[in-house]
Amino acid sequence: MKALVYTGPETLAYREAPDPEPGGDTLIRVAHVGICGSDMHAWAGHDERRPAPLILGHEVSGIVAEGPGASARVAVNPLVTCGTCEACLSGRENLCGTRQIISMPPREGAFAELLTMPNGNLVPIPDGVPTEKAVLTEPLACGWHAVRLAQQALDRPIEDARCLVIGGGAVGLGAALVLGANHGREIHIAETNPARRSIVARAGNFRVYDPAAGEDPEDVDLVIDAVGFEVTRALASRAVRPGGAIMHIGLGSAAGGLDIRRMTLQEITVIGTYTYTAADFRDTAAAIFAGRLGALDWTEIRPLSEGARAFADIQAGRAAAPKIVLAP
Repeated sequence: MKALVYTGPETLAYREAPDPEPGGDTLIRVAHVGICGSDMHAWAGHDERRPAPLILGHEVSGIVAEGPGASARVAVNPLVTCGTCEACLSGRENLCGTRQIISMPPREGAFAELLTMPNGNLVPIPDGVPTEKAVLTEPLACGWHAVRLAQQALDRPIEDARCLVIGGGAVGLGAALVLGANHGREIHIAETNPARRSIVARAGNFRVYDPAAGEDPEDVDLVIDAVGFEVTRALASRAVRPGGAIMHIGLGSAAGGLDIRRMTLQEITVIGTYTYTAADFRDTAAAIFAGRLGALDWTEIRPLSEGARAFADIQAGRAAAPKIVLAP
């Protein structure tokens, strides 16, 4: 098969790779695969969990290639868990101590023509829903999970909440779309890329603004940081009201920015959120299939063979779309 292989810092090679061996898993022909911020982090050489050479990519839609369910179109939950530990049995599979995610050893990723996954990780795509929209299930499920946890932490329902989402990429925009689907009263999105701001503004009833302009909202009930750098945590710390909540999704950097003194004195809840549960993934897929999360027409699709250029364009800020999707 052809694959886009990470071979070293800022280096990708489009080349032949061995076909995966299904074993007890299902063989999938990849239709679309999104470029995630974690893929960018690995490509830059900043993720020791993803050593070269490795096939990256974990946001996947495809077609079952053989066996039971052959020809079915599916969205792929990339998180593989044991199913028997306390976390899995309590419905918090994302906290499984032996979890694996494709694009990390021992599981190769989906920047390739073929992929193998357990059958239980596949969600059938109904007729009429294109695979280029179903591929967004994974990044949007991160926002779905964060909003669900926020509803448990807030002292008021989402429909009464003023909300700030930091970052207009697919995870941030997805979180904003989930807030909109839950009738969030007021939704602000902070995004520094001017071309992306115009795209994000068309995706929903949001106030999209440049945080560098000093026009941040104040006293918001809920902040979702989908970026995760020191500067964005500092913004979250300033913007949230006393008694409010910050949901931290982004993995940009490990430390700095969070005002712990203010969190303590004003009883602000800070929750780190990682991926999603299996139920979150299925619920996000159902919402996409039902059209509850909008037109989802803000992606840019490129051939997998041009993936190296796509990574470089994202790194250089030349990509306006919240999500670049590659097609083998």
